Amino acid sequence: MNFDNIWCWLIPLLVGAICGLLGYLWGKSKREVIDNSAELKVLEDKNTKLRADLDACTKKLTAKPVTKAAKPSKPKVASSIAATAIAFDAAGAKAAFGKKIKQDDLKIVEGIGPKIEGLFHNFGIKTWQALSETKVAKCQEVLNSGGKRYQMHDPASWPMQAKMAFKGDWKKLAKWQDEHKAGKL
Repeated sequence: MNFDNIWCWLIPLLVGAICGLLGYLWGKSKREVIDNSAELKVLEDKNTKLRADLDACTKKLTAKPVTKAAKPSKPKVASSIAATAIAFDAAGAKAAFGKKIKQDDLKIVEGIGPKIEGLFHNFGIKTWQALSETKVAKCQEVLNSGGKRYQMHDPASWPMQAKMAFKGDWKKLAKWQDEHKAGKL
C-alpha cells in the first residue's frame, strides 16, 4: 500500500469531521429554548379540576338513591294540572278534522309525525298541554336529538297548535292548519 494515497483519504475525512462538529456546535448555540412551564401548569390545574368534577359526578351516580319514604312529602303538581285540564271533545275534533283524533296525539300538530312524536316522548313531552308549555328552543333541541334528518323541521308553531288542541279549539286549529301549509307561520 502506498502512503501517499492515505493522505488523499485522510484529509477530506478530517475536514468533514471538523465541519460536522462545528456545524453541530453552531446549530446548538442558535437554538431557542421555549419555556411553556406556565402554560403547562395552567393546563395541569384544569385537568385536575376536571378529574375532581368527574369523580364527584361518578360518586353521585353510584350513590344509593334516597328512598321515597325519606323525602318530605310535597303536593303533587300533576293533580293541580289534572284539576285544570279541559275535557277532551273527541266528537268536536272529529267534526273539525274529519277523522278520529286520540287525546294527546301529538301528530295532530302539523309537522309532527310518528318519529318526531317519539322524540318528544323521549323528552317527557307526551301531552298537548306539555307541548303547549314547551319553548320553541326546547322543541328545536328535541329535533336536534334525532339527528340531521329532523333539523330541517320548523317547530315555531308547534306549541301554539298544541295549545289550541289542548283547549279544544278544533275549528280554529283546523282553519289555522289550512291557511298555513306545512305548519309554517
